[in-house]
Amino acid sequence: MTSPLITVPELAANLEQVVILDCRFNLADTGEGERHYREGHIPGAHYCDLDQHLSSKAGAEGGRHPLPNAGDFARQLQIWGIREDVPVVVYDAQRFAYASRAWWLLRAFGYDHVRVLDGGYGAWQAAGQAVETEPARQFHAADSLPDAAFEQLPTLDYSELRQRLEKQELTIIDSRESRRFRGEEEPIDPVAGHIPGALNLPWQDITDEQGFAHPLAFHHQRWDALCGEIQPVIYCGSGVTACVNMLSAAIAGKQATLYPGSWSDWCNRPDAPVATGP
Repeated sequence: MTSPLITVPELAANLEQVVILDCRFNLADTGEGERHYREGHIPGAHYCDLDQHLSSKAGAEGGRHPLPNAGDFARQLQIWGIREDVPVVVYDAQRFAYASRAWWLLRAFGYDHVRVLDGGYGAWQAAGQAVETEPARQFHAADSLPDAAFEQLPTLDYSELRQRLEKQELTIIDSRESRRFRGEEEPIDPVAGHIPGALNLPWQDITDEQGFAHPLAFHHQRWDALCGEIQPVIYCGSGVTACVNMLSAAIAGKQATLYPGSWSDWCNRPDAPVATGP
């Protein structure tokens, strides 16, 4: 199996053969990622914004970062020059927090040749690789692509998850920090706690402090016992950092299901049960 990760030397040797997406972002300052992109990025990289490109506008249901409209996403891929036969590399500077969302969306869209830069932009800089400040070239795109869909990777919505939860036929993984999982604090959503029966596997555990993924044995230890005949369902606050755990499962050669709405969808449902504590 080809690893979903790519190293700095591998990327540096193949810059002309790949499309690169810079996914740096900051939830507290949503313009910071693009400012950093304009200050310097990997040569040829396009800026990929969580709110503009990797999400649709939040509504009454579906969480804070619903999946993007598939037709709009397909058109944006054309603008970036992404085609089925072109490998894609995504990166950020937040320990895969946003690059993994782009990776998952592309995979769900049917693109097999997508990899995440191990260590992110910091690793690229630390290796002394060249950077540039000019935006990447953009391409013409079709006006609409109504048949596009995120159907290549499994997801569950709220109703489906409730039904399966009541039947006790699945494993649920909460990717948030432990204090949020236990309900001791909730800085973003209106209700603290977690989905009853969920296990807490924080997304930050996937990498070291420098943003490099832990060795392969770590990912096998994390997922081998959880990924049986029924795929585990993974969620986080709004379906973004859950994709870091999705990436970790893929590193171990395992499959998982995403709950895109995640806690921000679940806790806004008046009939949704909530658990607290470990």
